[in-house]
Amino acid sequence: MMKDYRRVIPENWQAMSKVFTALGDEHRQRILLLFEPGERLNVGQIAEVSTLTRSTVSHHLKVLREAGVLNSEKIGKEVWFWIDRDWLIEVFGNVVDYIRTST
Repeated sequence: MMKDYRRVIPENWQAMSKVFTALGDEHRQRILLLFEPGERLNVGQIAEVSTLTRSTVSHHLKVLREAGVLNSEKIGKEVWFWIDRDWLIEVFGNVVDYIRTST
């Protein structure tokens, strides 16, 4: 049994809970799956193909952005979102590394 982590989560794992929380919602999973590789989408485009209202889509995008799942950039009046592949690879890589070394 590893007793080192009873009170403190390792630094490279601390942001992981936000990612898993963000991806734990089915609506956010559906939003994430809308993105084609390298694609940028705005709230209107996502709301157009979603069953959610624009304000609800905005809320979910905020959660995904705050967790680091999505990046965003404001261009003119629109905010464009895209998947932060490097961040997700790092986060999930930490999980994979742990699983590989624990067996």
